[in-house]
Amino acid sequence: MVLLKGFEIEMYTGTPQGEIVGLSDKIAAALDGFMREPDSRNVEYITQPSPNYENLLCALLRPRRVLRNYLNRLGDYTLIPGSTLSLGGSDRFLRSDPANPYHDYIENTYGTKVVTASVHINVGISDPEVLMRACRVIRMEAPLFLALSASSPFLDGKATGYHSTRWGVFPQTPSHVPLFASHADHIQWVENQLLTGTMQNVRHLWVSVRPNGDRRPYDLNRLELRICDLVTDPIALLAITALLEARLLQLIENPTIDPLTQSTFSGEELVTLTAENEAAAAAGSLDAHLRHWQDGRSIIARDWIAQMYQDVWAIAKQQGFSCFLSPLHKILREGNEAQQWLQLHAVGFDSQRVITQAIIATQEREIELEDKLCSSLLA
Repeated sequence: MVLLKGFEIEMYTGTPQGEIVGLSDKIAAALDGFMREPDSRNVEYITQPSPNYENLLCALLRPRRVLRNYLNRLGDYTLIPGSTLSLGGSDRFLRSDPANPYHDYIENTYGTKVVTASVHINVGISDPEVLMRACRVIRMEAPLFLALSASSPFLDGKATGYHSTRWGVFPQTPSHVPLFASHADHIQWVENQLLTGTMQNVRHLWVSVRPNGDRRPYDLNRLELRICDLVTDPIALLAITALLEARLLQLIENPTIDPLTQSTFSGEELVTLTAENEAAAAAGSLDAHLRHWQDGRSIIARDWIAQMYQDVWAIAKQQGFSCFLSPLHKILREGNEAQQWLQLHAVGFDSQRVITQAIIATQEREIELEDKLCSSLLA
C-alpha cells in the first residue's frame, strides 16, 4: 500500500538582491494554478495528489519553471527561499485582495506574523478514525518535521535566535487544540469553535497537523502536516515526505500506536508537551532537546529522527520508496537550511549575502533536477 501525497507550496517573490516584492495578484490573474495569500508577497501553488515520488518531483518543479518564466517577463524578479521576511518589510502588511473580509480579519488580528512561506504536506487516509489516530501521533512528532525543514533564521535583516522564526512567531489558532479522540469528537469541537467565533471558518484551524477533506469537518480524507518551513530543495522535501509516509504506514498497520493509550501522560499533558517540543524545535531545530511523548524521556531531535528512520526503513523499502528516504542522512549530517545559513552568518556573511547566495543556489538546483530527472516529463 502506498498513499496519495500532495503539497501546498508558498513562496516569496522578489529581486535577486533578496528584496521581497508583492506580485501575487498579478501572478494569480495571469497563471493557472497559482493562488493569492492575504499578503501579496507570497504566492501558493498546489500539486495534484500522486502515489509516485518521481511524479511528485516533477509536479514540484514544473510550476516553478512556469512562475520563473512569468517573473522574467514582469522584470528582474525571482523566487526567494526562506520562510520569513528575511531582509525586511515586517512592519507593514501588503494586501493582495483589499476587498476580502476574511483578509481584513487576518491583517487586523495577526498582522505580518502570518506573512510566512511554508510547505503543507497532505497524505491521503480515507478512514476517518484511522485519520484521527494518525493526526494524534503525528502531532506528537510534528516537531521532528519542523527540525528537518527549518529555514527562517532571519527577520528584517537580523538573526532572531530561532532556526524557524516562522513557527516561533506564527499565531497558532485557536490557542488550545486538543488531541481528538474520535471523528465525532473533532466534529463537535469544530462546530463549537465556529459557534463561539474562535474559528472564523473551517480553514481557520492553524495547528501543526490537522485532518483535511472536501467538506470539513464532516468529509475528511487526508492528514495535513502544516508545521514545515519552506523546503526549497525538492529532493529534501521528498525525503521528509517519505519519512512521514513510512511512519503513517507503520501506524496504519499497527493500531496500538496511539498517544492516548501508549503514553504515561494524559491528553491535556500531551498537548502541553508537544507545544513545548514545537517551541524547542523552532529555536534549535535538529539540536533541540525534546521530550518523548511516550514517557517524557529527554531526546535530541536529530537522534529521535535517526531512530524513526531506522524504525521505518524496512517499510519504505518494501513499498519501493526507500531511495527517496535516504537523503535524510544528508540533512542530519550537514544541517537544515537554517543551520547552513547560520554557519555562513557566523563566519561573517551578512543576512543579505546569505539570502542572495541561497537565491542562486535554489535556481541552480531546480535546473539541475529538471535536466537530470524531469526533462522528458517537463518538455
